[in-house]
Amino acid sequence: MKNTWNVGRLNDCIAEYATPWGDDLAACVYLTRLVGGNPLLAMHGGGNTSVKTWMKDFVGQEHECLHVKASGSDMANIRPEDFVALDRAYMARFGALDTFSDQQMADEFATHQLRPNPGRPSVEALLHALIPAKFVLHTHAEAVLALTNRSDARQVILAALGNDVRVLDYARAGADLSKAIAKTVSGAAMGNALVLMHHGLVTWGATAQEAYEVTVRVVSAAEKYLDEHKKNLFPENTANTLEIARSRFAKIAPVLRGALTPASGDLDQPYRRMILKLVTSQDILDLLAWDGSKALLNTPPLTPDYLIRTKALSLWIEQPAFEDSERFAAQVGDAVDAYAKAYSGYTERHRHLAAGEFGSFDPLPRVVMIPGIGAVACGASVADAQIAADITLQELAVKKRIAESGGSYLGLSEDHLFEMEYHLLQQAKLKAPQNTGVAIVTGGAGAIGHGICDKLLAEGWHVALSDLQGPALETTVAAFENLYPGRILAVAMDVTDPLSVADGYASILMAWGGVDLVIVNAGIAAVAPLTELSIDTFRKLERVNIEGTLLTIAEAGRLFKIQNTGGDIVLISTKNVFAPGAKFGAYSATKAASHQLARIASLELADIDVRVNMVAPDAVFAHGKTKSGLWAEVGPDRMKARGLDEKGLQDYYHSRNLLKTQVTAEHVARAVMYFATRQTPTTGATIPVDGGLPDATPR
Repeated sequence: MKNTWNVGRLNDCIAEYATPWGDDLAACVYLTRLVGGNPLLAMHGGGNTSVKTWMKDFVGQEHECLHVKASGSDMANIRPEDFVALDRAYMARFGALDTFSDQQMADEFATHQLRPNPGRPSVEALLHALIPAKFVLHTHAEAVLALTNRSDARQVILAALGNDVRVLDYARAGADLSKAIAKTVSGAAMGNALVLMHHGLVTWGATAQEAYEVTVRVVSAAEKYLDEHKKNLFPENTANTLEIARSRFAKIAPVLRGALTPASGDLDQPYRRMILKLVTSQDILDLLAWDGSKALLNTPPLTPDYLIRTKALSLWIEQPAFEDSERFAAQVGDAVDAYAKAYSGYTERHRHLAAGEFGSFDPLPRVVMIPGIGAVACGASVADAQIAADITLQELAVKKRIAESGGSYLGLSEDHLFEMEYHLLQQAKLKAPQNTGVAIVTGGAGAIGHGICDKLLAEGWHVALSDLQGPALETTVAAFENLYPGRILAVAMDVTDPLSVADGYASILMAWGGVDLVIVNAGIAAVAPLTELSIDTFRKLERVNIEGTLLTIAEAGRLFKIQNTGGDIVLISTKNVFAPGAKFGAYSATKAASHQLARIASLELADIDVRVNMVAPDAVFAHGKTKSGLWAEVGPDRMKARGLDEKGLQDYYHSRNLLKTQVTAEHVARAVMYFATRQTPTTGATIPVDGGLPDATPR
């Protein structure tokens, strides 16, 4: 492992944070970011760091302080405020106690903080308190896990790391591990590295750099051993290529997503929507093609910290029937049912081990292994799914390394797995999921589309913003990506082209596994009296406004049927359906046809719990700096006819409605959200968003 310590970056961190946090905590921030940015050492908050220092309280009294990383904080992007400040002298007293529970430990953490902090101290906080060194670093180093998770672990650790590193038998993180650490530190000289079986590595030093360099030294020794004992066991360049794997995933994703979506218990929103992430590479495809892959890979996770993200075991799809969609769906359904039954049995067998009131997680898998495709991870959000995907990628690599170095993988027993999966302090890392899902917004780069995307993203949705390829699409998505990283997807799509529409939906399936909400918003306008309206102009509007609506809804309907978890479609209609305007015949007629298609869809898709509704706005001129394309087309004629400038035209439209109010894209978005969140059992309905236009009232 390369030593990447950089004195310049350390000094930058100290310069930024030393006031008011102090040099020591600033150095610990740099250490934590350095380690957290290396996936070979730590991923997504896994592992923790600490520093012991002194701090003054409000009245000026000095206290010995343990700054320890808050549970669940992302090490790669940590800030000083992501550390909890504990009374280190008080925490050290735990070393003399023979018995205490996890809950008692957590209570003492809460009552002995030296600075208010909404975060919880890491479940391993006492480990940091009981080791006397100034800086302590705990990682889930990949190479070390390849030594600790095997039947010959002690022999291999001794051969790889020598006698300088102490080895601690597995103990559950929290009170049990803290008691084991207390006994270890009270014994013989410890050196400055401790290997935790089935868990990871702890190093320490008088400085942040010393603790880091011990980690690099130990991990390098582990890597050297594994490389020297590597034997090629696995096939290479098998018939399954990445291109084939990705094509297969795009086809089977909605089947898989539907099967992995747990019930919510809510009649209006009966499912807790999940996001899928494909984990594949040529190496993974070759590994899954190996005869012994299931026995090697469908085993408990590398460290119990991963259980809350991946569960104890993955789901394995045997001999997947990719060429027969119905048979594959049946395979998945049967496999998920069997997994759920087995998981329920596992929780029943061990529920007596749970501390406090026991509530089981849903019994569905979080990771699915599919030979010929790779692994598929799922979570309630793209962030959760990505964490599970990254953990899965590491697990595949480590288990492969164990086999290649002559080892036999050995995971924890069921009772140990259950204790950690249902550990209260581990569960506290999980945030309550938002039951939002995936939305596609056609015409998303326009004013109304932009406003709808803005609202959906703010409410926690994952949004596929669809529009024609070009600068408008790219700049709009880039701006959203800065605000909502990972939850916005650019989908270049021509709604008049069936292949483009199919490809657009396929790109969403590849990114997130499915779709839950379809906003049919793409549309164009033209101004001309019927006597001067060219047939080519009419056909242009007909293709976008009618055929585009048909293709978008039809593709959504097919997808929703395969996914089998319901869905919603909202058409952005117009007041012109009910109150058409002169010189606006092509737009009014084609939007009326679009509206009627949506009403028919509400009849045809109701039996698969897909609700189809309409929102009919009037005179939305812009959303922020994004101008309406419709009004760019219509405005000049309307201004000329009424002798008004742009502001005067907007004032005219505001004054003509009963409420004398401006209609904005935000208003339209709120109407969309009413339907998207299923506030009432409604389908086939229209909400006017027009300030009150009696002639345009739906009837």
